Amino acid sequence: MKVAIAGAGAVGRSIARELIENSHEVLLLERDIDHIDETAVPGATWVYADACELENLERAHLETFDVVVAATGDDKANLVVSLLAKTEFAVDRVVARINDPRNEWLFGEDWGVDVAVSTPRILASLVEEAVSVGDLVRLMTFRQGQANLVEMTLPDNTALAGRPVGKLELPRDAALVAILRGGRVIVPQADDPVEGGDELVFIVEHGGEEPLRKAIIVA
Repeated sequence: MKVAIAGAGAVGRSIARELIENSHEVLLLERDIDHIDETAVPGATWVYADACELENLERAHLETFDVVVAATGDDKANLVVSLLAKTEFAVDRVVARINDPRNEWLFGEDWGVDVAVSTPRILASLVEEAVSVGDLVRLMTFRQGQANLVEMTLPDNTALAGRPVGKLELPRDAALVAILRGGRVIVPQADDPVEGGDELVFIVEHGGEEPLRKAIIVA
């Protein structure tokens, strides 16, 4: 897979290293000469250019890439990169970094964003997840806000204890995708029972979190 990353700061470099380790082809676009350091991400192709400028993206042949990641520290720049990638180069998947949670509402289909990642929101969600039992915690949003990844930790005395996954009465637009139990990650099968203390990870349609929470709590 070919991935172009706009922004070679700490975040962009970290993403690039992970992708290269997984055998993907990575291009880093950076407008700050002080951030250009080819030894920092061996194996990446570096381009000194402003990714908000159309001609620079044309020279990089952005239309040949499978994914564009807008990873700068400036939300305005990330939106511009996302819009250009989607509308001018028809990139199939655009992932954008949100620096200020107040701008989250902008990062959607209108600006060419397929997946928006808010670091502050993720950190806050992880804090909530660590201390919340019996509440749904949103971890991530997919596909222009059409679906969310959410987590719920079951109370130790849950009435669901021992009930098979196939017998859970979930809303139509919610799916249980993983059970975290102790140090294990369980891909749930219909006959697998849930237990008190389990962390249940769901994908649920936007707006379906409250029906899901009620279904689990009432059960």
